[in-house]
Amino acid sequence: MDLDAVRTFVAAVEAGRFQDAATDLSITQQAVSKRIAALERSLGARLFTRTARGAVLTGDGTAFLPHARELLAAEQRALASVRTGPLRVDVIGRRLCPATLLRGFHEAHPEVALEVATLFDTAITAIRDGSIDASFRAVVTLPEDLDAQWVLDEPIQLLCGPAHPLADVASVTPADLAGRRIRLPGVVPGTEWGAYYAEFAAAFGLWIDAAGPNFGIEVVLDTIAESAEVATLVGAGSRVLWPPGYDLRRVPIEAPVPVYPHSLVWRRGNAHPGLTALRRHLAESERAAGAWRPSWAA
Repeated sequence: MDLDAVRTFVAAVEAGRFQDAATDLSITQQAVSKRIAALERSLGARLFTRTARGAVLTGDGTAFLPHARELLAAEQRALASVRTGPLRVDVIGRRLCPATLLRGFHEAHPEVALEVATLFDTAITAIRDGSIDASFRAVVTLPEDLDAQWVLDEPIQLLCGPAHPLADVASVTPADLAGRRIRLPGVVPGTEWGAYYAEFAAAFGLWIDAAGPNFGIEVVLDTIAESAEVATLVGAGSRVLWPPGYDLRRVPIEAPVPVYPHSLVWRRGNAHPGLTALRRHLAESERAAGAWRPSWAA
């Protein structure tokens, strides 16, 4: 199986559109389409339904996704078994806040050879087996052979369409969100973000709708752009893009500000000099005073 095609498939899922995946991979949109088409031929299954608004996973695509991520993780493990050198760091998604943090490190330390991975929910396993050196995570529990360092409190914001009742307010409180439908299909029980939003919802009586399949951020944006009732939550440091006609609004949440506690996680005993430089670089942040964070991150 062509791993470049598999990598392109995963990038397209994360980006939501072939054009955005092409940007993330630094290739052309035509190259993305060709790789996906070749992968579909090799599998004998259609992975995406193409629409004017983006690429939506088919049932076969949804079934193949976790195996695609495992193939890429296996590739990283295979490479790690025969080489050392670049600092390999997982950022979960290239449009999320950790990617910005890592880019800042690269700009400050261009002498450190760096490889960026997006392993989603397999990163802890990859750290433990040496496939990667570190990952940005919100630490709920941690195996004894791993260590972690808090690096950033990222404020969470409300994202809604122009018809939503809270679209034109300067800010909202968590209490203002009680009883309103917040669509977050990517919140999966058992994940760190699942644990975060479960405690956040319980603390303030929120209705977080995570039911049904996750067709990607593009479908969520389509929904909230047209709705006067549905909104979603995004990190203040995430790079969420939408068509200009959607006129979506980011609304700060205050009193208290809910923050997502990002940490850097690595395997104990990892002496990679780049990891030492990264930890020192990330140690410059300060905790957000008066913010809300889950009990396990206090």
